[in-house]
Amino acid sequence: MRTKIKNYITCFATAFFLFGFLLWGIIAPDKDVSTSERRPLAKMPTLTMESVLDNKFMSDFENYTLDQFPLRDNFRTLKAMVSFYVFRQKDNNQIYVNDGYAAKMEYPLNDSSITYAGKRFGYLYDTYMADKNINVYLTIVPDKSYFLADKNSCLSMDYEEFVRKMCAETPFAEYIDIMPLLSIDDYYATDTHWRQEKLLPVAGYLAEAMGGSLKESYSTAQLDKPFYGVYYGQSALPLPAENLYYLESPFLDACVVKDFETGDTMPVYDLEKGHGNDPYELYLSGSKSLIEITNPNASTNKELILFRDSFGSSIAPLFAENYAKVTLVDIRYIAPQILGRFIEFDDQDVLFLYSTSVLNNSTTLK
Repeated sequence: MRTKIKNYITCFATAFFLFGFLLWGIIAPDKDVSTSERRPLAKMPTLTMESVLDNKFMSDFENYTLDQFPLRDNFRTLKAMVSFYVFRQKDNNQIYVNDGYAAKMEYPLNDSSITYAGKRFGYLYDTYMADKNINVYLTIVPDKSYFLADKNSCLSMDYEEFVRKMCAETPFAEYIDIMPLLSIDDYYATDTHWRQEKLLPVAGYLAEAMGGSLKESYSTAQLDKPFYGVYYGQSALPLPAENLYYLESPFLDACVVKDFETGDTMPVYDLEKGHGNDPYELYLSGSKSLIEITNPNASTNKELILFRDSFGSSIAPLFAENYAKVTLVDIRYIAPQILGRFIEFDDQDVLFLYSTSVLNNSTTLK
């Protein structure tokens, strides 16, 4: 009798789970985006004869059901916690945690990607700089695995070899090594990026290597919103929130920032975006193809052209002290062939500042 009751309970519990979640999934409205993962969620695909015959409908429908499953984020967290803390796996979806810092495994070293990045930078040099009075520099920002991988026994690149290969691909640029100046404390625990309030030594070192100096004093302001970085969502772990700070100075208040995409001016720090899904976009409004910082109080007429990825957004305002104009170019979003329409290349410093993550996956560069 007890066995029979136990079987009934098991059957009813299973049926309740299966049909309950099925009904919940049908009734619940679809979500547009995953806040934790910072990406749009799949929508119900359109049923057509063509999509059925080429199997696209079922593939898209599977993605839709996975994205819109009830309590999806809760189950992702449960799965991640079981993987890390029960089965003692070192990573979940290539994200690992060491000493409270979440990082993504950057492995292996991608030779073809470095070659491609070098060719794109070489095109810029040959097209716009080769016959001009321009000083060209290169610096590489290491990802967090540079500091954490060995401690966690995770796969990682040979960073010395990475730098050697990148320098070999860009013989026209003088390499400035900032890696010895950085530590894991200079990065956010839950995000890929470095912390602006920690960058003054690095910015000063780069400025000196390019023939200048930084002497401005700054005050530190805190964004009044908890910061959860990109690895918070990707790891699905309940990692603690952080504080996001930004450096203020009277000279920055006087700077004028122009967005070439819209033709409008914008603030150095966009507090509205700081309260959005990705608070790191506070710095120069995030991903922009072409922007210009003008310092009306500069003691020099020098100009800097900064070819950069997202790491450049937070350090570029610090360079403005040393230049009358700093132009930021992100060739992930603008074709190098048309830069001559917007920038007159002559008598400038040019700095290629890129992270290992972008250089090792450089197909995003145009």
